Amino acid sequence: MKTFQEFVLIAEAAYDKEVMSSSQIRRTGEGGRIGAERKKTTPERRRVKAVGGGKTAPVQYKPRKDIGQQRSSETRTQQPTQERGSARERQLAAAKEERRKAAQARAAAKKAGQKPEASKPSQAEVKKTASKLLSTKKPAAAKPAAEKKPASGKTRAERDKERNAELRAKYNAEKQKALAGYKEVHGKPPTGKERTKLLAAVQKAHAPHPSGTLK
Repeated sequence: MKTFQEFVLIAEAAYDKEVMSSSQIRRTGEGGRIGAERKKTTPERRRVKAVGGGKTAPVQYKPRKDIGQQRSSETRTQQPTQERGSARERQLAAAKEERRKAAQARAAAKKAGQKPEASKPSQAEVKKTASKLLSTKKPAAAKPAAEKKPASGKTRAERDKERNAELRAKYNAEKQKALAGYKEVHGKPPTGKERTKLLAAVQKAHAPHPSGTLK
């Protein structure tokens, strides 16, 4: 019996170069792989990342380290630790024994003219209970789909710089407003300790960082 690699060599020898160049066999085993390359090519990829300057480029994926290695299912899935069917057979036997004891209890209670404690519910009671449960159950509200923002083409550093510039401008406006309010109340601009306390209060109120500082 021939291996897959031997089959590929035979196919390459049997087909023309033109046929091989237009078929999918050419990508089989590429890069030392056992099977075909199933990932999309660079022009086909829709996932992009920012490269700076408002531009984006397709994401490049790194090849796996285990290319060419045949992985056994024993290393990837949990193998059974007991004999096949033993656990299920014990469960079935326990359920059968429980039903047998319940039937004996009902028969003994019926013979004594008493109502059994754990009698089996009738079909009408089952339907009534099911209708009650279905009538009170409310359908789960559908979650609105999250809006996907288009890629801005800016790197994290560029986005942070723009955000920090907006925060700095807002802080400066609040600082000037606080200084003007102090001057209006006291008739003079704050100096020394008063100015330090006033600016510290403004910074703590408008700083986005958890430590209370404006980054």
